[in-house]
Amino acid sequence: MKETMAMRAPLLERLEELLDRGGTKKDVALLAVSAVALGFSFFAPETLPFNPAWIAIVLCGAPIILGAVIGLVTEFDIKADVLVSLALIAAVAIGEDFAAGEVALIMQLGALLEDLTVAKARAGIERLVHLSPRTARIVRDGVETVVAAEDVQVGDVLRVLPGETVAVDGTVLEGRTSIDESVMTGESLPVDKAPGDEVKSGTVNQFGAFDMRAQRVGEDSSLARMIELVQSADAGKAKIVRLADRWATWIVVIALTAAAGTWLVTGEIIRAVTILVVFCPCALVLATPTAIMAAIGNATRHSFLVREGDALERLAQVGKAAFDKTGTLTRGVPEVTAVRSLSPGVTEEQVYAWLARAELGSEHPLGKAVVRGWQAAGGGTPAPAEDFEALPGRGLRAVLDGHTVLAGSEALLEEAGAALPPAARAEAEGFLARGCTLIYLAVDGAPAGFCALADTVRGEAAAMLRALSAEGVSPVLLTGDNENAAAHIARTLSIREYRAGCLPEDKLNWIDRAQQAGVRICMVGDGINDAPALKRAFVGIAMGGVGSDIAVDAADIVLVNDRVEELPHLLALSRRMMTTIRLNLAFSMALNLVAIVLAMTGVLNPVVGALVHNAGSVLVILNSALLLKWRRRS
Repeated sequence: MKETMAMRAPLLERLEELLDRGGTKKDVALLAVSAVALGFSFFAPETLPFNPAWIAIVLCGAPIILGAVIGLVTEFDIKADVLVSLALIAAVAIGEDFAAGEVALIMQLGALLEDLTVAKARAGIERLVHLSPRTARIVRDGVETVVAAEDVQVGDVLRVLPGETVAVDGTVLEGRTSIDESVMTGESLPVDKAPGDEVKSGTVNQFGAFDMRAQRVGEDSSLARMIELVQSADAGKAKIVRLADRWATWIVVIALTAAAGTWLVTGEIIRAVTILVVFCPCALVLATPTAIMAAIGNATRHSFLVREGDALERLAQVGKAAFDKTGTLTRGVPEVTAVRSLSPGVTEEQVYAWLARAELGSEHPLGKAVVRGWQAAGGGTPAPAEDFEALPGRGLRAVLDGHTVLAGSEALLEEAGAALPPAARAEAEGFLARGCTLIYLAVDGAPAGFCALADTVRGEAAAMLRALSAEGVSPVLLTGDNENAAAHIARTLSIREYRAGCLPEDKLNWIDRAQQAGVRICMVGDGINDAPALKRAFVGIAMGGVGSDIAVDAADIVLVNDRVEELPHLLALSRRMMTTIRLNLAFSMALNLVAIVLAMTGVLNPVVGALVHNAGSVLVILNSALLLKWRRRS
């Protein structure tokens, strides 16, 4: 329970930041004061020396008029605020102060609701920048010197010690090690490196020291390019325009035409002002944000934190869902899936026991997985080895009960003269074809067996993908893992389309091509390497429990507890929300048309007209509130 709360704490802090952002508490206070003032104006105007409605007009109406004027003058941008401003000015001009204050209050309430649904996050880029190492060790004439990372030149020889971050891209010259490349590929397992292998900036050296030659430095390095990708992906993401603003020009033209025509025909300016008041798009403006707020409340109950106001609106339009593999469709932790003996006199249980004892002193994630698996199988805590030596990039050597044991790669066994027989190699290749990683065991110079480890698929992933397909969204697998692992996961989960070996730019390019072809993509990921794709996708969803802070900051929506089985509900909720918005819009437009006819005939005056169309706003809010407890039918 404590671990769960610890995971959720940063996300809850982000939610509090969202509520505190942009003077929201101040806006609520202004609305409260305005509402009280309107109450005095309606029920007891004689208790004050001036009409209290002017408090609402000044506090809520003045910003609307100012914004409309600035938009018209600087950009000739006609938004819904223009019609609201006309209604406010006209109502004040004929002395209908209460109607003006009421319209201003409702419009600012709609603006507040929209503000509460919008959150801009740029911390992810700053976190990426902080990943960039500040120093590097240059080796010249055998002398090691620490310099600023930006001073490294192409061709320099660098030394990287265990635990340090690689400063630039380059090639290993000397030494063997294992590198954590999760920042680039998303894969949690270290990759063994030997002379001639490529290493990238931002990755972390885990075990052995090595020397490397710099090949791409500064802005050309892999980490610098990924930072640039995140920035460009955010800039290239289209934003949805508020529907009321999209229709504002036509609304303004129709309202002014109707008001002017009525004034000319009847000669009664009060009817013209009433038309402007009832045509004021309060319900139209509230139709979208109230539904979004209710849907966000529903999503929160299902452990989703919606960080972008229009994210659910966009989610309803996606045609494909692209998934990262490690930590998203899988648990991101290697587990022992099989143990095989290669010697007639050795049982599989003995192979497992030897491996567990040998790996007890190892810091390698695979070694820890073997020990963890042995303990989970009821083997208890293995006895420590009599002697232990880590062989970075290859495996380990240990002495168990007087026997010399080697555990690690096939190359390690071949170096020791313990090459696998053809039948054993064929069996091992079968596991490799399924995406497993193998630890081979040799005892006293003879091959004894091997252990297969793999990242296990989440038990709920298959049902979740089927439910998404039933909603008309096709799943796609985008992974930095190798072809065998990607193909195995795709077959297991019945995913028809997948891409293996994806670097951050590969995922970004795939999303670009798909969206240029007219397919809107939802990206679901958890790693730092997913951040550019999460930014560029039509909708980005990050796994908040196991995911990195950078992925969370890049996403539009965060799944707090990593329960991927809730994703179909979120998709269905977004579509239900759009249906509610359309119903709200249709109702508000129909109500406005009826009110206009009544205003033209003189049945409604400005105050009654304001009450009628604001009653429509209340009905819109009540209809939106039904989304709070809506649940997708399985």
